[in-house]
Amino acid sequence: MPDFNRREALKMSASFALAAAAGGFSCIEMAKAGPIEVPTIDKLSVRVLVDSATDIFFKPQAAGGVKTEPGRSADTTRPLHSEWGLALLLEPQRGDEKRTFLLDFGWTPETINGNMDLLKVDASKIDTLIMSHGHFDHWGGLLGFLAKHRNDLPADLTMYAGGEDNFCQRYARVGQGELSDYGMLDRRDIAKQNVKVVLCESPVVIGGQAFTTGKIKRNSIEKVLPNSMVEFKLKDGAGCNWSHYLPAEMEGKIVPDEHIHEHATCFNLKDKGLIVISSCGHVGIVNSVRQAMEVSGVDKVHAIMGGFHLGPAPADYLTQVVSEIGKLNPDVLIPMHCSGLNFTQEAQRQMPGKVLTTTTGTRITFGI
Repeated sequence: MPDFNRREALKMSASFALAAAAGGFSCIEMAKAGPIEVPTIDKLSVRVLVDSATDIFFKPQAAGGVKTEPGRSADTTRPLHSEWGLALLLEPQRGDEKRTFLLDFGWTPETINGNMDLLKVDASKIDTLIMSHGHFDHWGGLLGFLAKHRNDLPADLTMYAGGEDNFCQRYARVGQGELSDYGMLDRRDIAKQNVKVVLCESPVVIGGQAFTTGKIKRNSIEKVLPNSMVEFKLKDGAGCNWSHYLPAEMEGKIVPDEHIHEHATCFNLKDKGLIVISSCGHVGIVNSVRQAMEVSGVDKVHAIMGGFHLGPAPADYLTQVVSEIGKLNPDVLIPMHCSGLNFTQEAQRQMPGKVLTTTTGTRITFGI
């Protein structure tokens, strides 16, 4: 895939804006290309609203100045529900100012909405939405979440998406390689809910407290492991406008998914360093952290957390990646979702005392 510099990105942003207007995407904006001033926060609380495992015996843990606490259902007759996917409630604080961001939405609305009820999450406090990439298990709950909670959310609600690629049609390979529909987020459905979408193909500051990496450079040993297939097509206002970031011959092609516009959500914690949250890390968790370091100008990595998509990794490759993570010298590592038990065990072997585990409902506190 081609890699573009900032000047090209600016030109393409303008051409995309025209194309978006022509396609009726009045709810879409492109983040401005250029340097950002990364904010510093004092505290961060993360609540795992959706992940693939529940453990009613989960005990508090601590490592590297970070602590985890179990999350329990408020109704003892209704357990928290776990499913393949991820949704995180992010609550940063800077001085007296508190913000609440919702990063990804799990696979189904029933799960995220149900768990929010059982965890007593007040939807009216959520002021910003973030979408990491275009896989259904990260946005599948979005429209149902909006259907239930839109009236409780800010009138000028914004969702920050990784980029245009997030809206492409995707397919899963099943059986003998047949393609099965794996979903496509239709922006017209988002527009109906009066939600503005900002495409973060360049880094952007969110709510004065977080920042995104923008498009992630691929310069480590990492590779995109097999996952979905993606179709570059825009028809009748649905799909992705591939024309501003791919050559013309890619139109209508169905190819292995490289997640061109996957991005990570990051914080700079006072006196501690970067907290880098990768929802799936298809483009590589080391690449993601390096991009956060480059964007922010901060070399110290406090925590790396989220999905790293190393569950399907061959053993030798996994060992190499964990070794590269170790060279980043994070204070703590918090694998979730698609990271894989194999990754967690290898990380515990190579980085003893630095790995924290979580389940659905867990609260993680930074800045204690």
